[in-house]
Amino acid sequence: MAAASFLLLLALTLCGLAALPPLACGSRYPKTGFTVEGGVFCDTCQAGFETPATTYIAGAKVRVECRDRITGVVKYTASGVTNSKGKYSIPVNGEHEYEICESVLVSSSQAECASPLAGRERARVVLSHNNGVASDKRLANNLGFQRVSAVAGCAEIMKMYQQYEEEN
Repeated sequence: MAAASFLLLLALTLCGLAALPPLACGSRYPKTGFTVEGGVFCDTCQAGFETPATTYIAGAKVRVECRDRITGVVKYTASGVTNSKGKYSIPVNGEHEYEICESVLVSSSQAECASPLAGRERARVVLSHNNGVASDKRLANNLGFQRVSAVAGCAEIMKMYQQYEEEN
């Protein structure tokens, strides 16, 4: 009986020691950065938000910038361009726990939709591994430009939103 207890204790001890290195040293594979993903749209109805008529802009330029929380000085930037579906994926190096990071519109590839939409020209992203998120992928809210004039069919879309508001 004593031998069985000793073997059980030894087995538990060895299993416990095997688990210590990742706990003591952090992850086996140190995390060195992130990927910020999002999209850029054209507010075709001048609604101030995405609608069923919204289109997405290929070739729009976007920047991720991280500012010092106290001074507001930009400490890091990385740039990207949207793909054919209006989506971007920007690799970001390092840990930015003590900085405020945002995806920011830079420019549109469409002359008729090149004015940044107020309130949708930047989106905050958390670029720290000390926040409980296991993934290195960070999703930013979509950024938007406003079209010079509304496209056909927007009046009906806006009526739909108005009716919904009146029902509630």
